[in-house]
Amino acid sequence: MARIAGVDLPKHKRIEIALTYIYGLGLSSSQKILERANVHNSIRCKDLTDEQVSTIRQIIDESYLVEGPAKRIETMSIKRLMEINCIRGQRHRKGLPLRGQRTRTNARTRRGSKKTVAGKKK
Repeated sequence: MARIAGVDLPKHKRIEIALTYIYGLGLSSSQKILERANVHNSIRCKDLTDEQVSTIRQIIDESYLVEGPAKRIETMSIKRLMEINCIRGQRHRKGLPLRGQRTRTNARTRRGSKKTVAGKKK
């Protein structure tokens, strides 16, 4: 099992997809990493040699912010928005969508499950 940046990569997936399990790496960045490491995209994680894993690990360490540092930067950015009290920071604080989506009907993911309000008596 390949362990890169503190994440156990799934054995039976292609390495191109398995690298996206690391926080901060998407599909395009994983393709660039594999191109630099001279590893074919369609190789399964279980078929990687130790030297291929070490070159991939080295490339990620020297050129990408992943896992802990990436999460820390994201939370610091959100805290900054909340401190300067901009609209996006206010929406983060209230737990509402940030980018102009409607909230009258949708936005269940961001707002949470429905809270039933009693109907008006006649």
